[in-house]
Amino acid sequence: MELIHRNLAIGIHDALQETFFEKNKYADKVIERLLKAHRKWGSQDRAVVSEIFYNIIRWKKRLEYYMGEGVKPTNIYKLIIAYLLWSKTNYKKFEEFDGIKIADILTKLKKNTVPTKAIEHSIPEWLAETLEKELGPGWEKEMRALNEQAPTVLRANRLKTSPKELISDLSDEGVVAYTVRDYPDAVQLEEKKNVFLTTAFKEGLFEVQDGSSQKIGYFLDVKEGQRVVDACAGAGGKTLHLAALMGNKGQIIALDIFEWKLAELKRRAKRAGAHNIEPRMISDNKVIKRLYDKADRLLIDAPCSGLGVLKRNPDSKWKIDQDFIDRIKKEQQQILQDYSKMVKVGGKLVYATCSILPSENNLQVEEFLKNNEGFKLVKDDKVMPSQGYDGFYMALIERVS
Repeated sequence: MELIHRNLAIGIHDALQETFFEKNKYADKVIERLLKAHRKWGSQDRAVVSEIFYNIIRWKKRLEYYMGEGVKPTNIYKLIIAYLLWSKTNYKKFEEFDGIKIADILTKLKKNTVPTKAIEHSIPEWLAETLEKELGPGWEKEMRALNEQAPTVLRANRLKTSPKELISDLSDEGVVAYTVRDYPDAVQLEEKKNVFLTTAFKEGLFEVQDGSSQKIGYFLDVKEGQRVVDACAGAGGKTLHLAALMGNKGQIIALDIFEWKLAELKRRAKRAGAHNIEPRMISDNKVIKRLYDKADRLLIDAPCSGLGVLKRNPDSKWKIDQDFIDRIKKEQQQILQDYSKMVKVGGKLVYATCSILPSENNLQVEEFLKNNEGFKLVKDDKVMPSQGYDGFYMALIERVS
């Protein structure tokens, strides 16, 4: 890895400035726009830009320690230099780097120590405290895993293909992939590739979906012909998996509070050949009430802190705070209380989050069950980031009366 083209350094600088200092700008969308705007960059250049951009976001707090100051719109080139020196990346001395004193950075790097655990793992101090309090001594192992780059995992769309056929089709297009044990629909890429340019993607043969996320569809135990409600469907990654597991038979009602997410779901469903999905926007409480006692299965993929998916969304640790987590926990409990009424007696629901905090996961389920005697826990499962994929929690709950 080396940074020897000035326009790449400028691109990284601008993308970091947008991500850190502009409101509601998320790293994945920022980098997507940057790469679209520079179509002339070759695949090697794009890989360099993406890797450096994401690693600087991931290691921001540690790099600030090496810099001796917090990142500001005016010192982003110094942040980039700190990263290049720390990661021993070969670089050219562009004019943008003029005047940056690197001696102090090098002195700190030579010491090879950092003063706090939060700096070591590059997370806010409050988050280090929260993780230690909730996860105990194992929190550092999970944080180390969350600071690694996420692998690219695809879900073969069973409505159109199988994992083995998908691997063969991708191979024809120069993409090397393999199946994953214990993940029936998963196909993992050997190395990062822009799979959205492949014919296989355009034909709807797969979706990009992390292995842990793929577990949830199976956990819900859907059957052909059922009425299934996906209550927080978003752009529909899990909805589409449910459609495939149901063989397009039965009905999936996909609910969300954002119309633009449901529009994206419609587009994806069309490409995937999933015909049993009916998107409905939650414009008011009546939309939920009309579905009371109607669902055989209900998926509540609840809004959460997202701490289980920092591998792929490293910028979110700089955008949330303890107040946000406290607010989201109240919201989770409210959603469980309100939405669970959609399940008919004998039906089942899954409460899922992409968090690793017990207070958002099993403790929420315990609280719900304590206040709702008509429901019982069938089983639950937590997937920790140190197991290789994203951190997720899922609980299967049956309505018994």
